[in-house]
This record gives sequence, structure tokens and C-alpha cells, in this order.
Amino acid sequence: MIKIFNLKNKHFLALSGNIIISAFSIIIMSLLYRSLSKSDIGFWFFFLSVQSVVESFRAGFLGTATVKFYAGTINEKAEAVLGSIWFTAIFITAIVIIINGILWIFIMNIDYPQVLIVIKWLGITFLSSLPFTVTTWILMADENYSKILWLRLINNGSMFVIISVLIWMNKMSLENLMVLNFATNILSSFYCIVMNISRFRTLAKFTKLNTLEITHYGKYTLGTSISTILFKNVDTFIITALLGPAALAVYNLPCRLMTIIELPLGSFLGTGMSSMAAAMNRNKKEEVLSVFKKYVGLLTFSFMPIILCGLLFADFAIIILGGSKYVGTEAANIFRIMIFFSLLFPFDRFSGVTLDMLHLPHVNFQKVLIMFSLSVIGNFTCILVFKNLYGVAIVYPITIILGSLFGYYILRKQFDFTIKEIIQTGWAESKIKLVDVAGKLNKFKNRY
Repeated sequence: MIKIFNLKNKHFLALSGNIIISAFSIIIMSLLYRSLSKSDIGFWFFFLSVQSVVESFRAGFLGTATVKFYAGTINEKAEAVLGSIWFTAIFITAIVIIINGILWIFIMNIDYPQVLIVIKWLGITFLSSLPFTVTTWILMADENYSKILWLRLINNGSMFVIISVLIWMNKMSLENLMVLNFATNILSSFYCIVMNISRFRTLAKFTKLNTLEITHYGKYTLGTSISTILFKNVDTFIITALLGPAALAVYNLPCRLMTIIELPLGSFLGTGMSSMAAAMNRNKKEEVLSVFKKYVGLLTFSFMPIILCGLLFADFAIIILGGSKYVGTEAANIFRIMIFFSLLFPFDRFSGVTLDMLHLPHVNFQKVLIMFSLSVIGNFTCILVFKNLYGVAIVYPITIILGSLFGYYILRKQFDFTIKEIIQTGWAESKIKLVDVAGKLNKFKNRY
């Protein structure tokens, strides 16, 4: 049974931490939507998309690898792995900064404002987030979700406070937002190093053997990571190119609202991945299947009431997050389409994580690459045909369905299981959770 409601439980800490951070993120996003123009919001999302694609190189090589090779290790082995992680992360960061520096040479010949913003801010922002990012991977492998919460609170909390002050002083602008993003990364990274949670000193313990092993594994997870991020952000690039930044601002509203699904899913993906990695490191492959069925089944049933509320109150949610200027746009209906098909998210995402933990990252890469290719071709075609954001919304469910079918086909080659078993496991886990919650509520009622 997956125990969630124990205050010291890793699932509870991960989920509650993500809920708190997500609340900050939604409030920050709402402030930005109300204080910046549609075009500036579009430029901001374009920068974040490019940044996430570049970050996928670093995270793709090392994020999953940190959990895979470090979780469950001790002493010299652990320090050698972390040292190799740090060495590779610094190397990748240096390459990005060099490329960004070369692009500065051509900055006077570029007439696109969104591209100028990226060239100006990408390199230093990527560097400023290095200790913060590596520390998060390490804490995730350690399943130290309380420290992850504090770290992310420093980053998001400081950003919320300063944005509020800037709006109060009537100084909120896209340029100030870029400076603020850089400054909060510096603050978070400084905290990681000073508090000695970054394990930066292990850099001296890196070994060629561990670095090569991590790199060999990472070349497959890199492809998966880049394809995943491109799959998530290809809409951004295509919409900006064909419909403009204002349309991108509208489209990102439902995307941001999908946090209500992405948040708990991301929490359980992190804890599930570490559990699978530990099982594989103990050569207990069947435990991986058990974790997969429990997580997918429980999350699928748990998402049903959230999805129903999303379908009913989509218009209200758009007003709350974006304000009245987004009423009557395509945002609410696109959100309904997205949240309806999010019922397949647990199976789709966990099938990819399971393939990585089974040491089949190349197969997971193939899965994501197929979804990405369909998304690119479909989005271009449908936007050109429909001339609006509904062209993107049509392609969205098709890619999710295709990814889920591919994941099921591949995992069936590794394990003997059925969809019926996942449903039965999920229902059983859900009933246990309901009884557990009811018992705790009765104890609380009797106490007070």
C-alpha cells in the first residue's frame, strides 16, 4: 500500500511541498498576467520555453542518472558518483555559455525581440541555476523532500515578494522580470552552497569510469529529455511563429492551469522513480512492476474528481488566473480538452519512467520522439488550416493516446500484466486511502 497521509511520509512531503510551491507559482503567474501586456507575457513564455529546452540538455544527461546511479549508494561510491555528476554538469554549462557568447556577435543583426531577449539572458540564467539544479537532483535521490521544499520556497518566495513590490511601485516590466529571475536563481544557488547541501566538494572525487558510465546512460535519457521538453514546448514555438506572442499568452493560460494535474503527478513520479531505482539496484525487477501498477492505478482514480471539476469550472478558472481580458478567448475550451485527456497522464508518464529504470532509456526516447514528431507535423498543419489555437488543441489528445499505446505495447514485452490489473490495483488502493482518510477524520472529530 502507498501510504500518503503520514506527515513524515515521503509521498506526503513531496505532494504537500509541490502544492505549496504550485500555489506560489499560480499567484505569481496571475500577478504577471495582470501587470504585463499580452505581448510581454508571450515573450516571457517564449524565453521560459527556450530556457527549458536548453536545461533539458543538462537535466537529460544527469537528472535521471543522478537517481539511477546515486540512490542507495554509500561512502566512496556515492561521492564518486556525485563528483562525476558535478563535473559533467559544469562541462555542459560551460558549453552553453560559450555558444551563447558566440551568438552575441550577431545580436546587432537580429530584428526579432523574442530572440534578442533569449540571447541576452539565457547564458547567465543557465549558469545561475547550476548549483540549485544539481542540489535538487541530489535531494530527490536522497528522498529528502523537506529540504527540496525549503529550497524551492527560497526561490519562489523571494520572486513572489519582489514581484509584489515591483507592482506596488509600478515598476513591473519584462526587463525587470528577467533581472529578478536571474537574481532569485543566484540567491537559491548561494543557499545551496553555503548550507553545504549541494555536495559540491565531491567534485574532487569524480572518476573517469563513473563519468563515462553516466555519460553512456545519459546519451539516451538526453534524447528522451530533449524530446519531452520539445514536445511540451513545440506548441510555444509554432504559435509564436504563426499566430504571434499574444496568442501564446492565451494558450499558456490553460497550460498553467494544468498544474492541478501535473503537480501531484510530478510528486509521485519523483518518489516512484526513486523506489524503482532502488528495486532495480537490488535486482528485484518484479517490484518495479508492483510500483508501476500501484502508482498508475491510484493516480488515475484520484484524478477523476479533479478532471470533473476542471470541465465544469474552466471559465471561472481562466478568469481567476488571467483576468477579464482573457474571457471569450479559446483558453477555457482548450483547458477542457487538456484536462479531459489528462486521465491518460499517469500511464503515459510512468511507462516512460519505468523504461528508464529498466535500463531501456533508448526505448523511452523512441516513445517520446514519436509523440514529438506527430506534435510538430500536426500542429503546423492544423494551425495553418484552422488559423487559430483550436488547431493545437486537436493534436494534443492524439499524441497522448499514441504515447500511452506505445508504452503499453513495450511494457507488455517486459512484464505480464493487463490494464484490468492496473484498474483493480488502483481501485483497491483508492478504497484503502478513503478508509484511511475517514478514520483520521473520525479521530479528529472525536478529539475536538
